[in-house]
Amino acid sequence: MSLFARRRGRPEPPPAASGQAAPSPTAATVELCGERLPSRVPSVFFIVHIDGSWYVEGAGSEEPYGDPAVRARSQLRERAGQTLTHYTVLERAAAQDAVNQAIARPLNPVTGFTASGIAELFVDDGDRSLALEHLRREQEGDLQRHDAHRHLVFLQRVFADPDLRRVWWIDQHPDRIGDLSALKAALEDLRAPHDSDRDTLRDEIGRFIDQLLDDFRSPEQREVLLRALTQTLRTLGSSDLQKTAASWLHAHPTSPGDGTA
Repeated sequence: MSLFARRRGRPEPPPAASGQAAPSPTAATVELCGERLPSRVPSVFFIVHIDGSWYVEGAGSEEPYGDPAVRARSQLRERAGQTLTHYTVLERAAAQDAVNQAIARPLNPVTGFTASGIAELFVDDGDRSLALEHLRREQEGDLQRHDAHRHLVFLQRVFADPDLRRVWWIDQHPDRIGDLSALKAALEDLRAPHDSDRDTLRDEIGRFIDQLLDDFRSPEQREVLLRALTQTLRTLGSSDLQKTAASWLHAHPTSPGDGTA
């Protein structure tokens, strides 16, 4: 069966507007057969057949751009080619609809010369195989990039957390525990990865509280912190939270001889 066995009717010039005399256009048909136009992957091609027509407004008008059939084919080819660069040959049906939508309306009607057409697309086995191989490589690359990004995010989360960082380092490098202090200094400004599903301010406050508790290690310092926290919660009217903070204060009283601030 011929590759171009199916043909569609050629488009007719648009009718004259209601109430106006017909301009008696000079009309003719053109055909593009077996055109190889690149797809979204430049080395993979569609085979394009276009049944088109062109006409010039006004009987006997001169065409200033040379042979109108050549001009019509050039315009139809250009418009179809621009459209096909957005599709792969694996999307033949969608590409054909898009091309037909692009060339069905008259091109350059303002100049008095118009061209339009109907397209049919085909893909040979070689181009289809190339497109499938390209898609496979794209998918493989996407998976590799995703895995690499996920691994980097994991390391960032581990290194931003002092406890996780220490455990990970001991597990990965048990013979280099002495390098932990240097690693800590190198990662001092590293932040945990941003999670778009979480509240950034909440994460910042959580890290601040962790640092606060690390810095306030002595019983006296922690008592001062808990008293200040209790007073702040009372001022804010958070009675339940204030009672919880007060219970922490009573659960860890400071020895009388220690002296509190």
